[in-house]
Amino acid sequence: MRIYLTVIDETPEALSALRFAARRAVKTGGGVEILALLPPQEFIPFGGVQATIEQEQRQHAEGLVARAAGTILEESGVRPALTVREGEGPKVIREMIADNPSIAALVLGAAASGAPGALVSHFAAEAGTLPVPLMIVPGGLDADAIDRLS
Repeated sequence: MRIYLTVIDETPEALSALRFAARRAVKTGGGVEILALLPPQEFIPFGGVQATIEQEQRQHAEGLVARAAGTILEESGVRPALTVREGEGPKVIREMIADNPSIAALVLGAAASGAPGALVSHFAAEAGTLPVPLMIVPGGLDADAIDRLS
């Protein structure tokens, strides 16, 4: 099965990329994998404090992924795979693509104005080295435009 990998955060462009990925999955008989990234934690000498911070971040990310999954299930009928991982975004994404040969494309959303976003900038600069296509969804597209294009 063809899997579209997308990264979710609290930005509108992430939701646009997710919508596009879900629509493509429906049209191609594929699936969607939603990844939430947890930034690597700096060491805090008080273990209990660090554990609490890490737990709060994980719960927030899991809630974000669950809400996104519910949205695409409701809108498209696609039941996505959900992943929450800690680490540097580009490294985690490359590992996921390498570990799962079913991933057929990386779908990212670019910000509607200003810089496109760290992941878009990184992967656009290295798109030729990716083993899968990179799909960048412009953040300024509304839901109807995304539906037409996907």
